[in-house]
Amino acid sequence: MPMIPRGTQVPARRRLLACGLLLIASASLPARADDGIVDVHGLPQLEGAVEDTSLGKSDRVEYRMPTPGAVTAPAVKKLLGANGWVPYVRPLEEKSNTLNFKKGRQGLSVFLTQALGRPDQSVVHYSHDRIYGNVPFPDGASDIMFDGTRPYLGCIAAGTLDATSDFYAREMAAIGWQKLTPETAARWTTSLDETVPNGFRAYYAHADSRETGFYQQKPVMLTLTRRDDGRTNVDIRVAPFALPGELKADSDLAGLPRPNPTKSAGGLGSASSNKREMSAAVMAELPAVLAFYHRELAARGWQEDGNAPLAPGDEVAIKVSTNEEAGVLRIGRKYDFTMVNMNVQVKEAALAARAKAKKEADENFFKDAEAAARQVIAADEARRKVQTSALSDAPLNALADSKTPVPLPDNAEGVKFEGADGRLEFSSNSSVKALGTFYRAALKNSGWKEQPSVINQPSMAVMEFSRSGKSISMTVMQMGPKVNVRATGSGLVVAAAKPAETKSADAKPVQAKAAEPLTPDPDSALPVPAQRSSSGVSSTKFPGSDQSFRKELEARIPAALSDVLAFYRNELTKRGWQEKTDGAVVTAERAELAFTSPDGPATLKLARAKDETTISLVQRNPQAAIKADIMPKAGQARVMLGNIGPKEASLTINNQTVKIAAGAGGPQSPKGPMLDLPPGKYQYALRMPGQPARTDTLIVAAGDAWGLLVGPSGDVLPLQMY
Repeated sequence: MPMIPRGTQVPARRRLLACGLLLIASASLPARADDGIVDVHGLPQLEGAVEDTSLGKSDRVEYRMPTPGAVTAPAVKKLLGANGWVPYVRPLEEKSNTLNFKKGRQGLSVFLTQALGRPDQSVVHYSHDRIYGNVPFPDGASDIMFDGTRPYLGCIAAGTLDATSDFYAREMAAIGWQKLTPETAARWTTSLDETVPNGFRAYYAHADSRETGFYQQKPVMLTLTRRDDGRTNVDIRVAPFALPGELKADSDLAGLPRPNPTKSAGGLGSASSNKREMSAAVMAELPAVLAFYHRELAARGWQEDGNAPLAPGDEVAIKVSTNEEAGVLRIGRKYDFTMVNMNVQVKEAALAARAKAKKEADENFFKDAEAAARQVIAADEARRKVQTSALSDAPLNALADSKTPVPLPDNAEGVKFEGADGRLEFSSNSSVKALGTFYRAALKNSGWKEQPSVINQPSMAVMEFSRSGKSISMTVMQMGPKVNVRATGSGLVVAAAKPAETKSADAKPVQAKAAEPLTPDPDSALPVPAQRSSSGVSSTKFPGSDQSFRKELEARIPAALSDVLAFYRNELTKRGWQEKTDGAVVTAERAELAFTSPDGPATLKLARAKDETTISLVQRNPQAAIKADIMPKAGQARVMLGNIGPKEASLTINNQTVKIAAGAGGPQSPKGPMLDLPPGKYQYALRMPGQPARTDTLIVAAGDAWGLLVGPSGDVLPLQMY
């Protein structure tokens, strides 16, 4: 074949021919199969199986059987056993329903479920289970306990000690394990302890191998011991000299120290619980675990008070205590784990001291809360009086050329009239009394008849009118330095006027982009752009506490909703908040997103109003709410009632009337009445001796906690606590 000198121009046909040959050669090399992964689609299935072919999964097979699980499970074990698959159990998973099998270096997991709506049928699931640390099972072995990740193997070999020793010398080498000698083990240890009474011990190492799946495998220790029945106990585990000698602390469980590494761990209670417990399966030798607890407990102020009686499985049991708590630390061995259990509880004297301290704290809190509420109410009354004095009681004249069904006073401001829905709203500098007099006279002259109303106060009046089968409901309420008037009803409904300009139904106002990128305000407790026109952060917490049950940010930003949304997604992610995709709503005009923050659930709501984007960001702290006993039941809302007035009050809500004693929710009676309500909108009525009933509306959602506090003058102060 002639050679083409380097640098020579190759004709196009030759280049195409070369590319074609390269493609053919590449296509002729099939992808190399992973010998450590079993092809579950090639496994045998029980007679009568109906496979679910709709899954389209290469690593999983499901098939239905016309028999219940109790019949199917042993049949599957028998079928796979006849195919060379050896069943085993994982350490610490003795009660698991999953069936585990091994064949060579391949692993298989099988579990059964009941067929949907058919308790007489079952579904069998096959999935592969990679074995990273393969060791051989002796033929005919029983009581096999195996974990292919470390590895660990415990079983009873059917053969004698000598026969089993020969088996492992041969089969370990075949897998690639190399027996360690004092020279080859020098990188890990200076001595190999191979002395075993009535048995045999050897150490092995395995080099990294892409073909067999071994990677950074720690050396293992093989121990064989002769049994009285002639069989042999087999134990393979990571060699003790390859395990950590000094353990570091992991995150606490129930406020108690946990070593690292562990295979599994769990805790009951918290650092503030009267009783708490921590358990762990530690991947280390017992002396290292014991040294860890000597060190960590001493550093945390615990003292060791001698030995405690041993329980089954214990090798060490130590009494431990602090000034307030006492308990027992238990350490033992199981499989290749060091098992730890620490159980402590608060001493009786400390419980009494805690109860006393809590009572005093509650009394101080409610004293502070009462004082704060009185200050708020007094300040509000003073502010209202000042604002009321600025309002005019002068008689009003009707506004000329008004297009509304009812007359407007000549000083009406910010008029909003929705004729199709029968709604009218405006504000005025006149007093509630002057506006009430104006409408009673004007509507009476137009043939409207007023219905009696119990709400006719200097700061609020409700008027009901009717005429010829139509009605108008009007609420006049002082709102700061002005009076707000809201009217609804069929008497205000008029036909919609034709628009002066025809626009596409899909046309939407164009949102102006921010002149510069939105940047966070570094001094804000919750993230908010520095380029805001207004903002405020509120938090709900008990006096003297640093933990808020609920934080809320409200702000207005002169920027497009998309820019504000991008800002919050970026800033909240930086703070460790995770966005939930379920139920998210994002449109050009509004957005509602849910988050999981480090302190608890949170919601972000954005909307467009007056060429700005409004923001409502709420973060809740469920742990603080639970600790304060204000957390509502699942799926419901909680309403807490208090009365710092001098007289008993009664509140009717959701067809329930609750009496609220004077001082309830105060120092003498810290816990006032509480109600758990389904989510919804509720109208409530408050009644006090010598006063007309006061009505209002409360909207609660699942998971909300609200407080309704009755003030000395009978006003109700609503406050969302959580």
